[in-house]
Amino acid sequence: MSTYLLHKATIVTSEKEAVGSIIISEGKIAEVIYMDDEGFDYKVFSATRRYEGIERIELEGKHIMAGGIDAHVHFREPGLTHKADMTTESRAAVAGGVTTAFDMPNTSPATVSAGAFAGKLSLAKEKSCMNLGFHFGATNRNIEEIEDILAGKTDISPDDVMGIKVFMGSSTGNMLVDENNTLDRLFSIKGKPVLVHCEDEETIRTNLQAATAKYGDEIPFSEHENIRSRKACIKSSIRALEKAIKHGTTLVLCHISTKEEVEMVRAAKSNNPNIIAETSCNYLWFCNEDYPRLGSRLKCNPSVKGASDREALRNALAGGMIDTIGSDHAPHLPSEKEGIYTKAPSGLPSIQQSLPVLLTIAAQEEIPLTRIAAVFSENAAGLYQLNRGKIKEGYEADIVIFDYDKEFTVRNEDQFSKCGWSPYDGEILRGKIETVFINGKVVYKEDKFI
Repeated sequence: MSTYLLHKATIVTSEKEAVGSIIISEGKIAEVIYMDDEGFDYKVFSATRRYEGIERIELEGKHIMAGGIDAHVHFREPGLTHKADMTTESRAAVAGGVTTAFDMPNTSPATVSAGAFAGKLSLAKEKSCMNLGFHFGATNRNIEEIEDILAGKTDISPDDVMGIKVFMGSSTGNMLVDENNTLDRLFSIKGKPVLVHCEDEETIRTNLQAATAKYGDEIPFSEHENIRSRKACIKSSIRALEKAIKHGTTLVLCHISTKEEVEMVRAAKSNNPNIIAETSCNYLWFCNEDYPRLGSRLKCNPSVKGASDREALRNALAGGMIDTIGSDHAPHLPSEKEGIYTKAPSGLPSIQQSLPVLLTIAAQEEIPLTRIAAVFSENAAGLYQLNRGKIKEGYEADIVIFDYDKEFTVRNEDQFSKCGWSPYDGEILRGKIETVFINGKVVYKEDKFI
């Protein structure tokens, strides 16, 4: 395994942004030396003498961050590999600066049994080019199996289960959990995050019936935010937050899309500091003004809301109320997206733009890059108890090198995802990713995989 000196880059962590050098040895971050340390040049010289055959990479003017930890992806394997698989989507992730991802359970079959979970672990070892883990899916009927797995009573190691996903609103895969006693048992789980998709099913059904009565089969995609409405999000999120406060749950409120939910989380955290606010870059970048332009290609669950919601989420990102970014990467083929509203599936393939979108927003809103480092990797590293996701001695060397000042235009033809398109097509982003290390190895450089 090669040893590297990454020399004189701007190193970004949640604590500081400063020029320094990093030594990678045996797959880990061996040393971090900052220029403002006394005797910087001597320390670098002395350090390089301790490592035989070290490769020196000059990075003056470049930035380094820990590789992203995206705990909310849909890589579609098994069962849906005509639109995506672990190989193609892990490549798209790495090209977006993400080096660790946790896949959601709504595949086919759904990951709601020990056997299905073991099958995905086996596939990942063969097919993924990144660190890939999995959440276990909850249903109204499998709480006993979940409890047995987490208690170490099955062949599945509890350490392999990253979190428990609960769909409190139905989405792709139809894994709705709506029985109150089951929800109470799920929210009582300790030692693992409980991740919730919050949309109220009754509200959505009522809204869809009204839209169908008005438009028939010609429901415009701009109605998506009214069908899967803010009321549906707020009503379900209130229920989840109340249960999390009652049971002391380590709760991840997934893909927050409304300004009201931001304030609800702010209040709930005072009663349960283990409540985690997650949003997606899609809600930070798009708003309902984009429906006429993108149509079905902006259809995702929860729906993209108004410009004021986007502004509130950006403010929450800057102010520290947003804890993690989950791409909710959910590829579908363009041919699938071309159907009428009720047939076109929900979901956006967006992971390849993860870090550049965040960096672009940081520049637009004058958000310190230290905040981006926190939400992109470091907070998730703490939440999931990982020895990666931080620029810190002893951590796995998952590292992204990028040119913060370099702009580029997103193009569908450049996407690594099997679906072959991105809702960001044509957008000008900044922060061109140049090199990605995973476990101390160069896996991506100059738009190519090594």
